[in-house]
Amino acid sequence: MAGWGEFAESAPEFAARTRESFESHKHKTIATLRKDGSPRISGIEADIVGADLWFGSMPGALKARDLQRDPRFALHGPPVLLDADDPATTVGDVKLSGRAVEITDPERIASMLTARGIAPDAFEGAHFFTADIHEVVVIRIEGDEMVIDLWRPGRPLHRVRRT
Repeated sequence: MAGWGEFAESAPEFAARTRESFESHKHKTIATLRKDGSPRISGIEADIVGADLWFGSMPGALKARDLQRDPRFALHGPPVLLDADDPATTVGDVKLSGRAVEITDPERIASMLTARGIAPDAFEGAHFFTADIHEVVVIRIEGDEMVIDLWRPGRPLHRVRRT
């Protein structure tokens, strides 16, 4: 399992840029799989707390049921508008995929909420997940090139440039 901590340890500068993008806006988009296998897109908040990337949902939400049935997900960072005059000033388009791990331990949930400045008994009945990260991709523009950075557990950071 590759949590946020392993990602940050193995590619610190890349993880810092990814975190900067994730924390630039509150809302992200998550893709889950419906019972019939078709995709579902939902708005979500995701927070890095300690060595984990956390996300959750309201009690009984469809995205939570999707993840309980099939934990595969893709998370798209906040859409950040590029500066048309200088697109290199933005972190880039951040995408992360993996498997959701539902956390039901009340102490662990309370600790995460407290670290975020939220009452430990908030969100009664909500579902909380951490990310088992399988891939992180950041795409950005540098001059006339598209730069694609790709991280996977156990592999070095890979960069592709396209013109």
